[in-house]
Amino acid sequence: MATATVVAAGTKARTEQGSGIRPSGWIGFLFIAPNLLGVLAFTLIPLISVVVLAFTDWNLVSGLGGITFNGIDNFVAIARDPGFWHAIGLTLVYVVVSVPLTVVLGLALGIALNRPLPGRAVLRAIFFLPYIVNVVAIGMTWLMLMNPKAGLVNQVLDAFGIQPGWFASSHWALPALIVMAVWGGVGYCSLIYLSALQDAPRQLYEAADIDGASAWSKFRVITWPSLLPTTIFLLVTLIIGASQGFGLIALITAGGPGDATTTISYYMYQTGFQFYRFGYASAIGLVTFVGVLVLTLVTWRAQRGRALNDQ
Repeated sequence: MATATVVAAGTKARTEQGSGIRPSGWIGFLFIAPNLLGVLAFTLIPLISVVVLAFTDWNLVSGLGGITFNGIDNFVAIARDPGFWHAIGLTLVYVVVSVPLTVVLGLALGIALNRPLPGRAVLRAIFFLPYIVNVVAIGMTWLMLMNPKAGLVNQVLDAFGIQPGWFASSHWALPALIVMAVWGGVGYCSLIYLSALQDAPRQLYEAADIDGASAWSKFRVITWPSLLPTTIFLLVTLIIGASQGFGLIALITAGGPGDATTTISYYMYQTGFQFYRFGYASAIGLVTFVGVLVLTLVTWRAQRGRALNDQ
């Protein structure tokens, strides 16, 4: 009886293997199916649509029947568009100023929070909070703080004879957005750096202490090389995020005053959803994607062989 049961079980197993039926495999696919469907619906299909529409002339009002193929005309128009290059310039200023400041201040804060401070866990949560707060709440808070007449920031700066107009001024609106971006990203960077600092090679620090190395020497020779991969990761993600920055601009300045804060993401929005030039807006998005991709690859390539583990 037992022998018959074993033979039957073996026959069933061989049958399942031969038919390709693996229940455990299907269960795994069921678990990841929602995520796969989300990526397909909200990432892959829109990306393919942008690539296709970039080579068309489409006004949304005309419907799908109004899509006409125009080759590379959109890209030729982009090369001659002063508004596009103005937006690119503002975006570069926004990225080049905000990203390094965020990384440097995040590193300094991460090193400080890595020390045995009282209430360190609470401080970490407080500094990380701006990164997860809703963009509307952030915008409304900073609008009150930077009010030219009653804002707390201007009341403090008035003691030094400085009275910036912030969002009402074409000269101060972009710096105000940079301040908000840095404030929102420093806590995130500090926690990422804090995690990397806790994994730093302790034996190297002990050897440096025995040799009598200064704090600066230990940072330059041990800490910074060990943090280089983390820094590159933060640079890449922050550059991508800054180049796509839209929420605060749309909420607070709407690209103004004038076009003082019309970065490439907001210019793309204006082109597509205000002027209904979806083909041209898609071409701008494709050019921006390629530019950010190239910058990311260059940044990633520049750090190869420089990290502590690569030496």
